[in-house]
Amino acid sequence: MRFIQSRYISTIALALFAMIAFWACSAAKKNSSMSVRQSILRSVYPALTGMTRLLGVNSKILVAGDGVDPKKSVYEIPFELIDGQPASLSSYKGKKIIVVNTASDCGYTAQYEALQSLYAQRKQDLVIVGFPANDFKKQEKGTNEEIASFCKKNYGVEFPMAMKTTVIKSKDQHPLFSWLSDPGSNGWNSAPPSWNFSKYVLDEEGKLIAYCDPSVEPLSAAFLKIIDRPKP
Repeated sequence: MRFIQSRYISTIALALFAMIAFWACSAAKKNSSMSVRQSILRSVYPALTGMTRLLGVNSKILVAGDGVDPKKSVYEIPFELIDGQPASLSSYKGKKIIVVNTASDCGYTAQYEALQSLYAQRKQDLVIVGFPANDFKKQEKGTNEEIASFCKKNYGVEFPMAMKTTVIKSKDQHPLFSWLSDPGSNGWNSAPPSWNFSKYVLDEEGKLIAYCDPSVEPLSAAFLKIIDRPKP
């Protein structure tokens, strides 16, 4: 009996997957800028995030304590925008800053939509900076030009995107992500990105105030509570 039930559940799961795949293939034909895999991932994103939150996976939130100041200024760290132009976070001083590592072929890629929505709603007092990286299961294989095109065509991304880089701890780790995950620099946090779409929140003075795992959605009540934290 248990075997029959297991086969029944498996059959239903396969049927649902086939339906999603069929829908995604149709969507991909209509939108040639998105692959079948990317269409499938986009369609299953709500179920993915719901399941990970239910299981407590990739849902960690770390918040700085009161009076924790950085040991080094984040504003001094240079980076390059995706078009090759030099930049630094000092350009956004006076605003909350969300730094997020991104990828185009991830189960969380659809989060671009919520990030763009948040940016459009709050860009007077908040900026988002995306850092594409191929560090997790090689889910960002595209060139900078391909990444920029993908983000714009499929998700209407208008917030700043940096050049593709390395965000995990290694000799090639970008200095900004080294700062974000080094208590000796930021004052308290040692958590590196756990996966694509990990988020770091800086306040108006460049202090790191929170780290959020990928399943913490940009428009969730928990995340909005962090970015609505009053100015120091």
